[in-house]
Amino acid sequence: MTDPPRHHINADPDTAQQSLAGLVLTVVDLLRQLMERQAIRRVDSDTLDDEQIEEIGLTLMRLDEGMDELCTHFGLRREDLNLDLGPLGTLLPPG
Repeated sequence: MTDPPRHHINADPDTAQQSLAGLVLTVVDLLRQLMERQAIRRVDSDTLDDEQIEEIGLTLMRLDEGMDELCTHFGLRREDLNLDLGPLGTLLPPG
C-alpha cells in the first residue's frame, strides 16, 4: 500500500485557508527561486553594475524574508511548500 500524497488541498473548512496558502506560497517560492537563479547568472556574466547587483541582492533578501513571514503567518514551514512529484523528485530545488 502506498502512502497518501503529502500535499493536497484539504476540503476541511478549518484548514482550507492554510492548504490554499501553502499552494500559493509554493508557486511564489518557485518564482522567487527562479528570479534568484536568473540574477546569479546575470551577476556571473558581468551584465550588471555594482549598484544593480546591490539592488537585486537587497530585493532578493527582502523577498526571502517576506516568504518566512508569510509561512509563519499561515503556520507553514518552507519544507511544507515543496511538492513531491513522485519519480520526478520535488518541485522546488534545494536552497
